[in-house]
Amino acid sequence: MESTKLKRPKHKGSPKLFNNPILEKLTHTHISIPLIIFGVIAAALIYYGIIEKGFKAPLMIGLFITGLFFFTFVEYIMHRYLYHLPATSERKKKISYTMHGVHHDYPKDKSRLAMPPVLSLIIATVLFIIYRAVLGDYVFGFLAGFLIGYAAYLAVHYSVHAFKVPDNFLKILWHHHSIHHYRESDRAFGVSSPLWDHIFRTMPRKAASSRKTAVGQSIDD
Repeated sequence: MESTKLKRPKHKGSPKLFNNPILEKLTHTHISIPLIIFGVIAAALIYYGIIEKGFKAPLMIGLFITGLFFFTFVEYIMHRYLYHLPATSERKKKISYTMHGVHHDYPKDKSRLAMPPVLSLIIATVLFIIYRAVLGDYVFGFLAGFLIGYAAYLAVHYSVHAFKVPDNFLKILWHHHSIHHYRESDRAFGVSSPLWDHIFRTMPRKAASSRKTAVGQSIDD
């Protein structure tokens, strides 16, 4: 029978990823910076869509919700297929570790729970260009929702690794993500929501009901 005992984190602290001091510095980000950046960009997009493009509030709300929902799908796909890229070569192993493997080895490294602001801005710009080409002016509501979805993901991910399990409905997210880190790295890919794990059948396997999980530890009932 498979043991439900959780694996302890391999390391504590913060590892060095690059010899170049500038690149190394860029890999560390305070969580508040991307949250502010994407919050401001989303607000600007909504303002421009309503004031400059004349979209009515109901349409902007619908586009916003659609973008938010679409982000949860992208989050799942990225986490499952890109961040957990099979290390079939040394190069892929290095890329995979730099993108995400280091986070599994150092899950309590709070400064590496979000992409660097420069990279985040580049990605946001690229997304705007792509979505504008596909959606036209609807991009202002859709991308705003998408970016707020990403900000929410960052907030949840940071909270799961930095704070204790809350005694409310949000504890399911702590439990779900901790299973991915400490018991089944091939399951539970959703961070902000377990929805797509249900749809694609990657929910955690059944564990002993006498145990529950908190990030970084196992707790007996």
